Amino acid sequence: LTALDFVLLQLLQHTHINLYRSTMAPFRTHNQQQNSRNAAGGPGLAMMPPIIHSSEGPVMAKADTIDHGVTEAPYERGFSPYEFNGGTTLAIAGPDYAVVAADTRLSSGYEILSRDVSKLHALTDRCVLGSAGCKTDVDQLRSVLDIKQKIYHHNHRKQMSTPSVAQMLGNTLYYKRFFPYYAFNVLGGVDAEGKGAVYSYDAIGSFERTPFSATGSGQAYIIPLLDNVIGHKNRADEKRELPAEEVVEIVKDAFVTAGERDIYTGDSVEIMVITAEGIQTTTFDLKRD
Repeated sequence: LTALDFVLLQLLQHTHINLYRSTMAPFRTHNQQQNSRNAAGGPGLAMMPPIIHSSEGPVMAKADTIDHGVTEAPYERGFSPYEFNGGTTLAIAGPDYAVVAADTRLSSGYEILSRDVSKLHALTDRCVLGSAGCKTDVDQLRSVLDIKQKIYHHNHRKQMSTPSVAQMLGNTLYYKRFFPYYAFNVLGGVDAEGKGAVYSYDAIGSFERTPFSATGSGQAYIIPLLDNVIGHKNRADEKRELPAEEVVEIVKDAFVTAGERDIYTGDSVEIMVITAEGIQTTTFDLKRD
């Protein structure tokens, strides 16, 4: 350093020291007065508000308020009984079959908790429930439905029909309308006539029978595709009945499409084909990132 640089550096250091002393002087005087009052048995803390050190610098708190460090806004602690664990489900009704499918990824925020968790649950030999949402609520809902199914079977010596299961599910969800199950449900199966049936639900049990439905985090990506290839909307070619094998391939493409845009959909897709003879299950691998 040259002599001139050294002199400028000394002046700069003295300037910073004097500025700091002038800024902190009122707070030092305040603290000295407070300490002297405490030593003399005076009001002390009851009279003199504390100094709060925040990112904005030392701040003198008001004597009649409680501040939490930065602002005077109320300090809030939040808790939610729900957790969205992601996932996508869909169901498609055919002339003599129904296809219900769901991915197997279980997520929480940006973490993948498991890559092999089924979101499908067979309620009868002709009916499958697909549920996305909060895993604990989905498990509880399945338990309640299984218990009701067993009671019905003991009383009537037969399984519920698919429309009866659909009504039971709607009643169960509506019963919990003031503290709903955080579950997004689709129900697929075949009715007493052997025709495919799909039921779409909201959170509190309102439902309708539809040709297809989808729920969960990838719903917005799958519904437009199903509108086109299954609902045949805005198309000039003739609509035809699709065999179950072709619908399964459409389902695979739909989940590949959703997995490209939805981080909560992936790993693999579980596909159940329901007919009058029973349920056939297949799996198809998706991307794992």
